[in-house]
Amino acid sequence: MRDGPLKRSRDRRPASGQPAGRTPRAPGKKQRMLAWLAERGWERVSEARAEELGAAFPECSVETQRAALLQSGLALDPLVEGVCQQSYERLEATLNTLLHEYEAAKECGNAPRCQIVRALVIRAKNHAELAAHNPKTHDEKRAEKIEMAAWLRTWLENPPVFPSWAGLRKRQLGLSPAAATPGPTETD
Repeated sequence: MRDGPLKRSRDRRPASGQPAGRTPRAPGKKQRMLAWLAERGWERVSEARAEELGAAFPECSVETQRAALLQSGLALDPLVEGVCQQSYERLEATLNTLLHEYEAAKECGNAPRCQIVRALVIRAKNHAELAAHNPKTHDEKRAEKIEMAAWLRTWLENPPVFPSWAGLRKRQLGLSPAAATPGPTETD
């Protein structure tokens, strides 16, 4: 006879943390890419190195590859990093960096590279607009994404005007002048 309530037996898990009798789950795509990057011992990921990653993981989307690169903590070349939208500071910093890439390509007459830079900004603008119109997006985040989409449209309409426009816009929004200071790279 027992005293007190019956206690349920707990699922006994081995040290792996998996339920008994189950095989451990294989690492996901992003985890495999992160391990691959760590094995390389790179300090910086150039465009050529990003292409190596893409060739090593052709089954992974560009978005998954970029997420792994951003999460890796490695320094990224501007066209590898792309446009970061986790804050106004990172948005402005990455757009200014891409502006330098765009102007250098334009000065050299490298129209295909100019198109690559513009395509990165267009993709970011589309992403911001999708987030802004998603019914599941909270009001505060929606307002931020609408504002970010305006920054991206301004860059696309006239890239050289963007730095001056961003300075005026930050003042209008009450953002500090230090908002232009690049911070650590984070995912969107």
